[in-house]
Amino acid sequence: MTEQTNKSPLPHGVDAANFQQAVTKFRKLLGDENVLVQDDQLIPYNKIMMAVEDAQHTPSAALTATTVEQVQGVVKICNEHKIPLWPISTGRNFGYGSAAPGQRGQVILDLKKMNKIIEVDPDLCYALVEPGVTYQQLYDYLQEHNYPLMLSFSAPSAIAGPLGNTMDRGVGYTPYGEHFLMQCGMEVVLPNGDVYRTGMGGVKGSNSWQVFKWGFGPTLDGMFTQANYGICTKMGFWLMPKPPVFKPFEIKFEEETDINEIVEFIRPLRIAQVIPNAVVIAGLLWEAATCNTRRSDYTSEPGATSEAILKQIQKDKNLGAWNVYAALYGTQEQVDVNWKIVTEALKKLGKGKLVTQEEAGDTQPFKYRAQLMSGVPNLQEFGLYNWRGGGGSMWFAPVSQARGSECAKQQEMAKRILNKHGLDYVGEFIVGWRDMHHVIDVLYDRTNPEETQRAHACFSELLDEFEKHGYAVYRVNTAFQERVAQSYGEVKRRLEHTIKRALDPNNILAPGKSGIDLNNKF
Repeated sequence: MTEQTNKSPLPHGVDAANFQQAVTKFRKLLGDENVLVQDDQLIPYNKIMMAVEDAQHTPSAALTATTVEQVQGVVKICNEHKIPLWPISTGRNFGYGSAAPGQRGQVILDLKKMNKIIEVDPDLCYALVEPGVTYQQLYDYLQEHNYPLMLSFSAPSAIAGPLGNTMDRGVGYTPYGEHFLMQCGMEVVLPNGDVYRTGMGGVKGSNSWQVFKWGFGPTLDGMFTQANYGICTKMGFWLMPKPPVFKPFEIKFEEETDINEIVEFIRPLRIAQVIPNAVVIAGLLWEAATCNTRRSDYTSEPGATSEAILKQIQKDKNLGAWNVYAALYGTQEQVDVNWKIVTEALKKLGKGKLVTQEEAGDTQPFKYRAQLMSGVPNLQEFGLYNWRGGGGSMWFAPVSQARGSECAKQQEMAKRILNKHGLDYVGEFIVGWRDMHHVIDVLYDRTNPEETQRAHACFSELLDEFEKHGYAVYRVNTAFQERVAQSYGEVKRRLEHTIKRALDPNNILAPGKSGIDLNNKF
């Protein structure tokens, strides 16, 4: 039997004797091999990319469960000993906190071993999976069974998972890219150990759990996302039938100032579903960084990349200042009609170079963008982390209306703040049906303490300045969740804490998640 090492912190408010009693019970429930307390065992849960000290997010232990009953048992023990628990699925939430707990000393509940694909229905086009199932695993399953179904996932697709991504309200690049919208039926272990099934899941003998979202009475699925009210142990979601024709394309625009016109060109096509998937408008450095490194390929000078070098990158790599990616789906007749509408709208716009898949071939970054839009997992976008090196990454993702007038203002503001702190603007706009996400990867060298301090100050300033103009982010890394919760007002926070007190009076489940923590005053 291994004891907790001295380096591991204790959970907040829990003494060593009480903690050891809980560890003994965890071992009896899960087996020694599934209770991790030694420093070397906890290394995978210590890696963070945020601009704060590792110590702020160091776990006291990690548990791995394989069944719903074990999850219930863990919750029971945590209530008995007031142990704060931080559940993760695959732990691949890079840029938003990774696998590390939200607060120092929390015990991680790792659900990666719960990785069963419970059901895939090729006729009704849905899947039911456990938390540890990855997109690559599910993709391979669909291929093996020759199911004509298509996945939707975020860019770090292969190693991330549908349950975790959906619970954090992540998005993808196909017509099914609004992932929470496509969710249908959750199984949730509540903080008191009860198992609750949303929608039709509570009806004995029902076969409609994964086809009808609402059930009877209040629909509660949404309150479990980005929250700490329960542990999701199963999730159903809809899969898109693979279309007979898939036509990805890119449009390159030469000038940064084109951004307003680009969005005005795209929005009516998105709302009318002529272009049915979320359209990505990727900035120059986003595309360059996925395939190149700053120091090796361009400059070793500290600070932000100069405008002269940016122009050279654009010329050398045949990139646009903005690079638009979209796709058409359907029968040949449908695609032909919509292609005509798109090309005529582009002709009317009078700018932009159109690139088809036949013209782009297997060149990057077009290839990986097309794969994302067709549901083929890849890891190409992890190249972003090599741009500056040093393992620092924090996603800044404000939401706005899909209007061109929003874009130049946001881009100028973000670029000015990033450059002020010696960092690069690496961003893209993602145009939804009516909304627009401005996704910026704040990349920095985390091995450099001075640059890490600058990155923290930069991220704080981005939050503050964007909020002054009415913009707030829809997701954020765990180091800034309390700050972002403040942006949404006290009424929302009081309601969230009222629910927390009712469901989790011992405050054991992920305290601090989305700013919800019974120990906090606001």
